Amino acid sequence: MNKGILLAIGVAVAGAGTAIGQTAIDAYTVSPTQLRGSARFVSMGGAFTSLGGDLTCMTQNPAGLGLYRTSDIGLTFDISIRNYGAQTNVGKYTKDQTKVYFDNFGYVGVTNIYGSALKSFQWGVGYNRLATFDRIVNGYNNPAQGSLTNYIASNTNGVPSNSLLATDDFDPYLDGSEDWLSILGYNSFMINETGDDRYAGLRNNLTDGDALYSIREKGYVDEYNIDFAGNVEDVFFWGLGVGIVDMNYTRYATYSESMSNADVYDTETDRIASGNAGYNLYNNKYISGSGANLKIGFIVRPVEMLRLGFAIHTPTWLHMTHNGFADTDYNYTPNPDSPDAKTTSGDFSTPEYSYDSRLNTPWRFMVGASAILGGNAILSADYERVAYNDMRVKSQNYGMFGGGFETDDVVTDEVKQMFRAANIFRVGLEYRLTRNFSARAGYNYQSSAVTTRTENGQIEVPTAGTDPSYNLNKATNNFSLGLGYRSGGWYVDLAYQYSRQTGTFHAFTSTPGNFAPSATVTDTHNNIVISTGFRF
Repeated sequence: MNKGILLAIGVAVAGAGTAIGQTAIDAYTVSPTQLRGSARFVSMGGAFTSLGGDLTCMTQNPAGLGLYRTSDIGLTFDISIRNYGAQTNVGKYTKDQTKVYFDNFGYVGVTNIYGSALKSFQWGVGYNRLATFDRIVNGYNNPAQGSLTNYIASNTNGVPSNSLLATDDFDPYLDGSEDWLSILGYNSFMINETGDDRYAGLRNNLTDGDALYSIREKGYVDEYNIDFAGNVEDVFFWGLGVGIVDMNYTRYATYSESMSNADVYDTETDRIASGNAGYNLYNNKYISGSGANLKIGFIVRPVEMLRLGFAIHTPTWLHMTHNGFADTDYNYTPNPDSPDAKTTSGDFSTPEYSYDSRLNTPWRFMVGASAILGGNAILSADYERVAYNDMRVKSQNYGMFGGGFETDDVVTDEVKQMFRAANIFRVGLEYRLTRNFSARAGYNYQSSAVTTRTENGQIEVPTAGTDPSYNLNKATNNFSLGLGYRSGGWYVDLAYQYSRQTGTFHAFTSTPGNFAPSATVTDTHNNIVISTGFRF
């Protein structure tokens, strides 16, 4: 078996298990909902759908600007202390990280109108960091109950080997449509042909092995807002907003396996032999995008002490650019106990891929109610539904004139199978201690968007490019406390937020008899949020 070095530029367009193109996992990863905003907003759990009167309303319910009587300008910083934990069959692996973010800046202007049912008109411009993608997963499984190589082999069966062999003039984009992970595995001796276009991985029933992995994610979703609102007779408040979104996501993934009694290729005999095997797979993925959304909301105050709110967010219509590449290095020693044993070593790289896609993120619907109790206390509660199962993905059709975009029915169906709507519950309490000081508390809960079949491994999870690993998030709990100080027009707010999210990491999709190395992941965040501003 003569395996050359790939020099051509090109990418594969489809494959089993992995593909070039946006997948349901990508759509889910870059569409998060997190509790972020001003310190007052965070300290009350984000329960502001009906409450209003905060700069963060521009990202939640623009009708909240209608509660402003005077103009407001303010900004927010966030000190984030994070702990990432991964529990495997060996033990727990942790990593700490501290970062400082600039989370929020905004301005609200107010024009009072006299002699009209419309008593005031408000407008606002703002910046809000909606989400961060920072996460680190380090884990080790020993013994490993499966191998990525066997997963690749099962997805490569039926593909002629000459479609996988890399040569100087090979361009899979023009010459074929085989999966890049299969090409990478074949040219790195991770899979070997057994005849009749069938392939075998390195692991057999006698193989002992372990798996080591390290995943580093980083990035953000930022939104720039332009909102308009109005106050009708101090009873009905309306709002309309436009959000301009900028996002960036990076994922570095390293996956390694070491095995004894493995089925390795012997370059001396051109046969499969029992031996030792070890390889590393390095993946780099970059996604950037921009887009826009619309928000509309209402707040009704039927009596002085009660407010009812409603808001709806359209999807963010994102145009995204994907880039990435992968490298491997490997060592295989057939018949290691033989005095003539020789080790085959090498490396292999893919060219960098680049393509565009479009994503419609979930619709968001929210309702809320708040009450002023005794003149010194505010109690507020929200419910929000985020329709992850209605996300829409469009892929570029290079056969169309100008290279237009068409709905990717396959990925859209995967979205519906893998994800469901998430439910968010928010509750907040504020109590005025003195004329200048207030104390606050809040709770925010977000349910999992992952379907039971996906959680239980009953369906395959396709991934993009040559990285078959993925994360599935479970429920998120946020607890918060805060203090506020007011003196004249100046205000300073402080919030402490404790956030805990659990989930699972999977090196690839498990199949019967080939169980993927995995870990239970726990992300714990301690955030200190500081806001200051001036009303005039």
